Amino acid sequence: MRRVIALLLFTALALNAAPAAAELSVKQRAAFDMVKRMQVVFARGGLGIAVAAANDPARIEFNDRDLYVFIYNMEGVCLANGARPALVGKNLISIKDQDGKYLIQEMISIAIGPGRGWLEYKWPSPITNKIEDRGAYIEKMGAYFVGVGYDK
Repeated sequence: MRRVIALLLFTALALNAAPAAAELSVKQRAAFDMVKRMQVVFARGGLGIAVAAANDPARIEFNDRDLYVFIYNMEGVCLANGARPALVGKNLISIKDQDGKYLIQEMISIAIGPGRGWLEYKWPSPITNKIEDRGAYIEKMGAYFVGVGYDK
């Protein structure tokens, strides 16, 4: 009986973990998948390996065109950013987008609250360097959070 309950609980959690594929755009699906790949790297190798992989521009599984991985701690310090290495090591807890949205604070709220979710904001595109509408998928990763941004 316990096995059946455990299996049902696991199935319910797994179904809840990802939105239905039909609900996601191609870019959202790519962002979601990239976060999941980073979660695997983190689980297998720890934070150092995950940060190194995210910061390596040659790792296209974590940095592909306008999609890139970023990792922060819960205090707002950027540990990895595949598109903007100059941000690594900086505390960005108070950074706002063009509309006054506190980006990192909202990402932390997603990570601490539901543990995963989507965020829309304005940010420079890694391709054009112009402020554009961007989206990101955020997920808690141990004591950190990982996200992947993409042009909308």
